[in-house]
Parts: sequence; structure tokens; C-alpha cells
Amino acid sequence: MNFENKTVWITGASSGIGAALAREWAGRGAKIVLSGRDEARLASVANELHAESLLIPFDVRDEAAMLEATAGAIAWNGSVDVFVANAGVSQRSQALKTDMQVYRDIIDIDLTSQIAATQALLPHMADRGSGALVFISSIAGKVGVPMRTAYSAAKFGLIGYADALRAEMSVKGVNVHVIAPGSIATNVSRNALSADGSKRGKSDSVIDNGIKPADAAKTMVDGIAAGQREIIVAQGMEEAMGEMRRTPDQLLDQMAGMVAAGYIERMEAEG
Repeated sequence: MNFENKTVWITGASSGIGAALAREWAGRGAKIVLSGRDEARLASVANELHAESLLIPFDVRDEAAMLEATAGAIAWNGSVDVFVANAGVSQRSQALKTDMQVYRDIIDIDLTSQIAATQALLPHMADRGSGALVFISSIAGKVGVPMRTAYSAAKFGLIGYADALRAEMSVKGVNVHVIAPGSIATNVSRNALSADGSKRGKSDSVIDNGIKPADAAKTMVDGIAAGQREIIVAQGMEEAMGEMRRTPDQLLDQMAGMVAAGYIERMEAEG
């Protein structure tokens, strides 16, 4: 896939992986829509891009704002060619000590809101018969990781949604990509929620020593350009765990084959 003059919309774009992806795509000639809650930080990222960019700040949990953002992103250049569901928050707390509200908040931000944003944009891509949907999951979305029960639940769910959606969209010209990062050197662990829902406020050594965001972003965009459906971006033990739980291409092909053979039409006819 050539990204020259394509419109790429990234949520959670004010820092970390989202900002790195914006820089990578801008360097490949794309036009970038940046979304997140902090307009000033989005503007700071935009100033680094040397590319056409549009800021659409909103909270992914605000459905009305999300629908308005979708309309604005489409109207900017007439289309959204790539959508990256990247907004999210992590966790560092034992299940036994974690407030139920933490589960609700993380699943709302990392799963439900990402699905809602995708659903709002989906008719646009399906009607055009082209586009790419990119879901930033995690190695913790392939392997249940201690101290991240809510996060793993949300990220596993995001992969399940993406895999089912991929099969449905396989006959409509829309590509679906799942990215499973391991430890990337961002503020993800500082911003993670503790047992009572407060920000943790400190980092993990494994995160601090993780893959540089720019290197991770290049691997991700290279994988999307190559048409890879599941892209694991990790090193060491994390990479090994991700590869052990990688979804085989033949299984993804089988699901797409079911749709091509009329599975959806038969199910709908049965009511």
C-alpha cells in the first residue's frame, strides 16, 4: 500500500505510539488527522510533521463528539483511507485489589469506544470499497499478563472484534490489521490505572528499556503496507509469547473463505 496523499486518522495521537505513527506516516507522504483529548499536545505533534494535518480533539468516550469527529475527518479530504484505533489506557494492579470501576473504565476506553469509533467510520469505507482499519492491541491481548486483568480483557476483546470484522470486510475491499506491541518506551505504565483508578505515576524498567517508538512505528507501518493482518512488535520473551499465540494465516483465510462462500447471506436468510 502506497500512503502518498492518503488520509490517515489516528486516535491517541498526542504521545507515544500514536505520535510516532503520525510521524512515520507523514514521512511517507500521508495527510494526518490527529485526535486525542489534549489539543495543545496534538498541536505540538502536528508542528513536527511537515505534512498536511488536521486536529480533531475529543474524548473517545463521548459518543456525540466521536460522531462529529468522524464527519469532520471524512469531510477534510473527502475520505479516510486509514483509521488507527490507538487510544487506550493500561493497568498495574492485582485483580483481588482492583475496584470494579477500573474494569469498567478500561474496557470502555480500550474496547467499547474503539468499536464505536470503528462502527461510525465503517459505512464510509465499505461504501467506497477501500480502506484500512488498524487496531492497536497488545501482547497482553494475546497472552494474559499478571497485573493487567482488565487491560488483557479489553485487548483480547479488541482482537476478537477485529478478526470477525476482517472476515466480514474481506469481500468489501476493506483491510483489517491487528498490531500487538510488547514493551515500547512510552509513558504507558506511568499513565496506567492502579487498583483504585488513580494513575500509577511511575514507569517499569522493561518499558523504559523497550523498543523506541519510532522503530516500533516503522515496523507497524511496514507491516500494514505489506498487507500483514497480524503484526507483532516486540522483542525477547514478549516476542516469543506473541509468536506462540499468533493466529495462523490459514485460519484467517478460512474465515474469509466462509464469507466469500455466502455464510453471511445464509445466516441472514435463516433469520
